[in-house]
Amino acid sequence: MAFIRVTSPHAHIATTTGDVMRWVILATIPGLVALSHFFGWGTIINIVIASVTALACEALVLFLRGRPVLFYLKDCSALVTAILLGLALPPYAPWWIVFIGTASAIILAKQLYGGLGYNPFNPAMVGYVILLISFPVEMTRWAIPETLIADGESLPSLISALQAVFIGNTTGIDGFTGATPLDLFKSQQGLLVEQITSENSIFSLASFSGVGWEWVNISFLLGGLFLLYKRAFTWHAPVSMLAALAIMATLFYDGGSSDSGGSVLLHLFSGGTMLGAFFIITDPVSSATSNKGRMIYGASIGILIYIIRIWGNYPDAIAFAVLLMNFAAPFIDYYTLPRTYGHTKSERATRSRDQ
Repeated sequence: MAFIRVTSPHAHIATTTGDVMRWVILATIPGLVALSHFFGWGTIINIVIASVTALACEALVLFLRGRPVLFYLKDCSALVTAILLGLALPPYAPWWIVFIGTASAIILAKQLYGGLGYNPFNPAMVGYVILLISFPVEMTRWAIPETLIADGESLPSLISALQAVFIGNTTGIDGFTGATPLDLFKSQQGLLVEQITSENSIFSLASFSGVGWEWVNISFLLGGLFLLYKRAFTWHAPVSMLAALAIMATLFYDGGSSDSGGSVLLHLFSGGTMLGAFFIITDPVSSATSNKGRMIYGASIGILIYIIRIWGNYPDAIAFAVLLMNFAAPFIDYYTLPRTYGHTKSERATRSRDQ
């Protein structure tokens, strides 16, 4: 009687890359709904342009490389990159802004390194940083929440939004743009926190992190919890990032001048905090791999976010913090390898078994 010779251990799972990517897309819907409710059609238009651009660029590069186009497009990774970038960009950004950012993300940050699984940096954040550095004016024009618009007026219609994006006709759009809560704290340093919150309507209506922004972040938090439930990633990186950011905000906040950096709730529920925590830093390709490594990786990102927000030149620092730690992820992996079965302690990544 012959026995099949096999090695162990074995792990079998029916989940594919495409399944995980589709879960991520589904999890972004609450945040997209919140963004559209408070800021209008702009984010949806961003995502549509970014999605078409991403799929076209991915297909073109795959064709030039002689790879099966449909096989790789079906994993939805290009679509996820497009959606995450579209969510991060300001509503009503010119179409060419979205096109340049998405093309850079797919061609330069992903396919140039060999495609999914080989990119050392998060593609969406590469595209975002390229745009932020190259076009700072267009990247800082954010719409004000609908609840703050004067009586008798409303956010731009779909037609007006399309005209602003594709034609450049911003008549009626410019009146609905303003600073984000993090922008206000950055540009009005020296004033008391109480002065900033009382003199700017975005902090009205008992909002703790800016009208609309808390609900946007709560929506992305709900989407992130759904992904945790589906086990798309582990809790280590997002929880470590949020905990480190909260600790930094607590340590340096004295409740007086805005130089202190703002409250813990402001940093946790404003800007792209929850989007970054659950949809960006959890990228399995460009992040650390072990659980201990993910905790170090996430905590380092949280600390960098606070440092750049308070003492750097940019009010929201998710992209810069993520790219810096993408660069450091292999170093973290080298020192946080888990103990392999049968060994008393872990070995370094480059140590030979024969030594």
